[in-house]
Amino acid sequence: MDARDATLLSLRPRITSAVVTTTMSSEEAFQNKTLRPVTKLQNDLLVAVFINYARKHKNVFYDLTIEKRLDYIENAIHKDMKFRNSLKGIIIGQFTLEEYELYIENSSALNKRMMNIVKERLKNNIQLLEYEYAH
Repeated sequence: MDARDATLLSLRPRITSAVVTTTMSSEEAFQNKTLRPVTKLQNDLLVAVFINYARKHKNVFYDLTIEKRLDYIENAIHKDMKFRNSLKGIIIGQFTLEEYELYIENSSALNKRMMNIVKERLKNNIQLLEYEYAH
């Protein structure tokens, strides 16, 4: 393992609930071993990127009800490919070379899992997305 990979792995938070077992699919194992810790590590950056996204879209997000804000997050991630690709880059950039090799073998299914985790993380941080905190 090279120095970059070792450094990346050492930075990741441990998530005790994200266990990997021999009975789970390779996608689920990758999700628990790599995607969840990387997404947690990148949480503050993901929140900042979403705040910037909301600003660039005329702050419409801040005029919405909580329910509509959750829908807005969902739609932004699912329908805005440029934004989605930016989010993917934030996560993929934290992969080791070995993880990247695993990722490209099944990127479609793993992208789905990745975006679901990012979406849930943003929804769980909805309070940090309040206008007064975001500005």
